[in-house]
Amino acid sequence: MAKHLDNKDINIIKNTIAGWDSEKSGKLSWEYLCNRLEPMIGKRPTRQSLGLHKDIVMAFNLKKKNIKSGNDGVKRPANLKIASQRICNLELKNKILTEELRNLEERFIIWQYNAIKHGISFEQLNNGLPSIDRETNAD
Repeated sequence: MAKHLDNKDINIIKNTIAGWDSEKSGKLSWEYLCNRLEPMIGKRPTRQSLGLHKDIVMAFNLKKKNIKSGNDGVKRPANLKIASQRICNLELKNKILTEELRNLEERFIIWQYNAIKHGISFEQLNNGLPSIDRETNAD
């Protein structure tokens, strides 16, 4: 029986997809990806097991779309100083986004607690937004 993917495996898979270089690794496909992941996570995942994780599928589809549109080319900085500055900027942006994510997770936990406390069901929380009738005049 195959071992399920844990969070560490999922992060490795998403990073592998993000760093996929078609020139070195071949065309991005589920088959090539599964083969490349085997030494990294200690088992060869199936296409179906990867497809169960929405974030992996989203990363895969986004990378495929970028490769097809030609937006996947790596922009190389002119010198090390520029590269170093770019790395610093990206690290700062990463820290900012990590903090924003932490704040949103904290807010979600508060909302979750309050929803349970006030008896709001899962279905009520997932109701769609009401449609807006733009044809009516507000005279």
